[in-house]
Amino acid sequence: MRSLVETTKPGITKLVTITSFVGFVMSSSSHPWSGSTLATAALGVVVGTALAAAGANAINQYMERERDARMPRTVGRPLPQQRVTPGQVLLAGVSLGIAGCLVLWLLNGLVPALIALACIVSYIAWYTPMKTRTAMATFVGAIPGALPPLIGWSAGSTSMGWDSLLEWGGISLFALMFVWQIPHFLAIAWMYKDDYAKGGYLVLPVVDPSGTWTAATIALWTVTLVPATLMPAIVMPDRLGTVYLAAASLSGIAFLLLAAKLVIGRTRADARVVFFASIIHLPLILLVMVAETLLGLMVG
Repeated sequence: MRSLVETTKPGITKLVTITSFVGFVMSSSSHPWSGSTLATAALGVVVGTALAAAGANAINQYMERERDARMPRTVGRPLPQQRVTPGQVLLAGVSLGIAGCLVLWLLNGLVPALIALACIVSYIAWYTPMKTRTAMATFVGAIPGALPPLIGWSAGSTSMGWDSLLEWGGISLFALMFVWQIPHFLAIAWMYKDDYAKGGYLVLPVVDPSGTWTAATIALWTVTLVPATLMPAIVMPDRLGTVYLAAASLSGIAFLLLAAKLVIGRTRADARVVFFASIIHLPLILLVMVAETLLGLMVG
């Protein structure tokens, strides 16, 4: 059972669930809820998203089990070590994915469930096979990684059906997550480019041995991340203000300076610093975002 849980990539599942819940908080805070209705909706978002993400990750490990066995970074995973069978992982992944979509459908509505389904399908049917064909897969993979906030946003919105996806608050969260993933993943790919090459993955650092294009791409998307982090405050001024703007600006500038150091030095150590900066930057701004929104509700 522990090995099956490990195939769901708990760390990634947790991040996906958090970003979905942030979308729910930001959306639901704009209108009144009854206590029981709010609790039910929040429970649906958290449980449904977690199950759907866990299922997608398990299916991904099933699909990549042979390539994982070639890479030192992933050879310790349950399938390469034969701690579980491929059939068990596939069954668990499909079951979890279906359960997650059903929970979202029953507790939050059809739109959040379909967005979760889109995350699963795009991740395993589009992004996963594309990773061995082109370095552009990184940008495709950022789509299912950016959709979870829209699960939460659509679940907390008063708009009917698909209209909730046209609201600028949800769009801004999608944009933030999409842009953040590019420097984050490219930093990982730089750190483990030899592993990715052994696995047959055409990530940018593998096809760009000098690191010139990889560094330039990280720099470009880190620059883009600054306005992307400010966008939620611009489109949701009733919920976000000075506190969030200050945190997003300072964190974004610090991240940008570290990316500039990577462009100049182009070393694995610099990439490692950018990676750790990325996993500090995102939780920080999401925490400030939620905290200022909830504080505003309490004061108001």
